[in-house]
Amino acid sequence: MNPSGCETFACVRALSWNFELLSPALKRQDTRMRAALSVQKRVAIALWKLATPDSYRSVANQFGVGKSTVGVAVKQVARAIVDLLFQKVVTLGDVQAIIDGFAAMGFPNCGGAIDGTHIPILGPEHQGGQYINRKGYFSMVLQALVDHKGRFTNINVGWPGKVHDARVFKNSGLFRRLQQGVYFPDHKITVGDVEMPTVILGDPAYPLMPWLMKPYTGALDTEKELFNYRLSKCRMVVECAFGRLKARWRSLLTRCDLSPKNIPIVISACCVLHNLCEIKGETFMQGWEVEANRLAADYAQPDTRAIRRSQREAVRIREALKARFQTERVNH
Repeated sequence: MNPSGCETFACVRALSWNFELLSPALKRQDTRMRAALSVQKRVAIALWKLATPDSYRSVANQFGVGKSTVGVAVKQVARAIVDLLFQKVVTLGDVQAIIDGFAAMGFPNCGGAIDGTHIPILGPEHQGGQYINRKGYFSMVLQALVDHKGRFTNINVGWPGKVHDARVFKNSGLFRRLQQGVYFPDHKITVGDVEMPTVILGDPAYPLMPWLMKPYTGALDTEKELFNYRLSKCRMVVECAFGRLKARWRSLLTRCDLSPKNIPIVISACCVLHNLCEIKGETFMQGWEVEANRLAADYAQPDTRAIRRSQREAVRIREALKARFQTERVNH
């Protein structure tokens, strides 16, 4: 079996316990495909297409079906996964376990790490210019919050590639709920003499907020470098999650040719499948990452501009953390 088949069958296993849930939704879809193709075959076709950079024609030949059948199967299965599994699988879960996980990695009272990544697409017919990112190719932004194990706990997908990460974030439901203090259970700790809520970690493209810590930029002394090191060590889980998502679901590394309306559904379905594989402990082969890096080289991720805005309270929290990390190092 070729490498692309391995992860496809791994994910068929990961989906097996949810298969009964998907089955009625796919059976209900009244198309000519229903008689010709079993639900199992439709799921297999869709997973194969998502897990490989193969063309529709190549997948069609692999399964002995028409090219258009592959496209229909991908849309149907992705929609069923999102409708029936998304809210069960892409969820915050046990917040205390997440906080404990990040604390063990070196950052206290942290509920997640956030970042954005660009998924290459074919240029849409309408408003195509909005989708051209800073690297000059058409893309759609996936913003994700992940837990300490690299599972997606919140995603926002669909913004055109031209839009800055900070704008995507500020227009998300996640931002509103964090701002209102209702996303995490109320769990404050005291750092020095400063009260600190549960925070998320971002890169310099995000605004410094009382509930969002980001690295220091500009001239760095040893204390700031230590803070940045501790933050970046924990923030790497989101970069690793994107790497694993794209290595398992390599269609995300080639230009998606669905309509802008359907692309977010497919990306969301891949995020559900990523979590299922991670939860089930499915094998992740290093060879997949090598292949993914080769494909990703065609579409380098755009650099993000640093945001300088910050709130006074956020500055106080970051300064208190910086001092605490320094004290811990001295006492160690």
